[in-house]
Amino acid sequence: MTAPLPARDAGPPAAEGAPAPAAPTRILLVEDSETQALQLRLFLERNGFAVARHATAEAALEAMNHGLPDLVVADYHLPGMNGDELTRQMRLAMRTRATPVLMLTEASGRDIERQGLESGADAYVPKSADRDLLLLRIRALLRERAAVPAGEPGRAANFRRARILVVDGSATFRAYLSALLAQEGHEVVAADGPDQAMAALQAPGEGFDCVTVDLLGTSFDAIALCRRIDALRGAATGAGAPGFYLVGIGSAAASSKDLLVEAFSAGADDVVAKDVGGRDVGGRDVSGRDGTGPKGTDADLLAIRVRTLVRRKLLDEDDRRVAEEVRRHALAAERAKAEAAAAEAKAALAGALAQANHDLEQANHRLKDTQAKLVQAAKMASLGELVAGIAHEINNPLAFILAHQGTVERLIGEVAAAVPEGDPSRRALDKARDRVGSMRLGLARIQDLVVNLRKFSRLDEGEMQTVNVPDAIENVLALIQHKLGTRIAVHKHLAGAPEIRCSPALLNQVVMNILGNAADAIPGDGAITIETAIRDEHDVIRICDTGPGVPEALRERIFEPFFTTKPVGSGTGLGLAIAYSVVQAHSGQISVESAPEGGACFVISIPRRAA
Repeated sequence: MTAPLPARDAGPPAAEGAPAPAAPTRILLVEDSETQALQLRLFLERNGFAVARHATAEAALEAMNHGLPDLVVADYHLPGMNGDELTRQMRLAMRTRATPVLMLTEASGRDIERQGLESGADAYVPKSADRDLLLLRIRALLRERAAVPAGEPGRAANFRRARILVVDGSATFRAYLSALLAQEGHEVVAADGPDQAMAALQAPGEGFDCVTVDLLGTSFDAIALCRRIDALRGAATGAGAPGFYLVGIGSAAASSKDLLVEAFSAGADDVVAKDVGGRDVGGRDVSGRDGTGPKGTDADLLAIRVRTLVRRKLLDEDDRRVAEEVRRHALAAERAKAEAAAAEAKAALAGALAQANHDLEQANHRLKDTQAKLVQAAKMASLGELVAGIAHEINNPLAFILAHQGTVERLIGEVAAAVPEGDPSRRALDKARDRVGSMRLGLARIQDLVVNLRKFSRLDEGEMQTVNVPDAIENVLALIQHKLGTRIAVHKHLAGAPEIRCSPALLNQVVMNILGNAADAIPGDGAITIETAIRDEHDVIRICDTGPGVPEALRERIFEPFFTTKPVGSGTGLGLAIAYSVVQAHSGQISVESAPEGGACFVISIPRRAA
């Protein structure tokens, strides 16, 4: 009996607040000699290691399916699988590939050491070496590798021992053969006849890798049992279960040729002589040499043949497992490839949809710009017709009135001069002359209004030309004076160029729209500041007010056509949109920011153009 490796969390619980004690390093010792195994185990445990021992490499490989050690110390010469084959099997498996292996041997030949190291061992120490040196080598190997976590997730077993069913009517030979095969590292189940054999083969759980049947016994019909076992094997193999090998234990004498033919015909895969030192269990000479053959030759041959058969079966199983893993990985790769292709197609579709949305948004933006420009053109055309009508309908009667106003004023003056002072008629004439003078002032204001309208529209000056900025601003202020009244003070800081190159009508439109919005935004008394400057080869006009300002969320929308925050019926939402398009037509920029007084500040920047 061998103890399993201790878990990493073994040991008494640590006191509350104290760090948990470190788990001891786990060493798997593979040694068939009971005496040497006990000595090594006691030595390693005295030095703080947790040791689990197995007598065969097969048992050690099976134990590693349930938990990996930190280090494997293995004897080179083992029954069944040697130490170099154990190391080779560990290096072929992913789970045990990085586990260090220290090889022990009684021999000192360089060929054996080279063979052990070439198989994958990390160090090679003679059993006769000093124990302190052995301890140093173990600790050096452990320093080179991080500890393996104990709580590994469940995975398919990489290694297992072969299961062998021994069917023999002789209790003596059944016990001998079971011990012989168990010494080889196999898991052995014994049966004394067909009933126990068939029950063991049909029992649920793990199947057998090899079945040996005594062909010389007289307690049951061995050939008939072989046929039954072969039929059961064929049925199980057809159902998808893995098969097993059938080995007959017969005689090496030449007279057993008929028995060999019957055994192979019944389904046996091999026939080995039932001999212990040249004689069978009953003491009969079956060596063909009258007992002079080497003792145990056929027993060793039996162990070697069984080992070869089960090794072939285990390798076939491993090949199928690797092929299944490769197929599973290939399916997973194909599935991942398909998912990646689907994701790529989905991303391409999303990109196409985003591009379509972007194109639609751009088209909608161009449509709004075109609509705003059309409205602006219609508005400017209507304004031109209005100004032309005013000029035609007002200028002629205004000129007539102004001409006769001078005549009337002159005649009243002449009549008043002829009337003596103190006469009541003189007072009436003086009063009439004062009224005519007041009429002249009103007519002059009407004349100035018409002139300002013509200067604002400049219908006869649509091309780029040099515009006097202070005059243009004064003209706009005169036109919106009815909105400003006495409640809004206008502060002007015109430090920029007095003249700029632009379209006069469009510039007047922009400034008037911004000033009109500022006047509408100021609820009571307030102020509007107009500033001009030159910055980086740009003419800049800043118009700031003391109104409530423009919220951050609306600053990107105030230039959209038909967007307005005014009550229904109070605005069309085109003023700032037209201003934006006008500035864009001048290759300039218009933006809104917070004014120092807390209101809104519109900044117009137009590139400078040579006269």
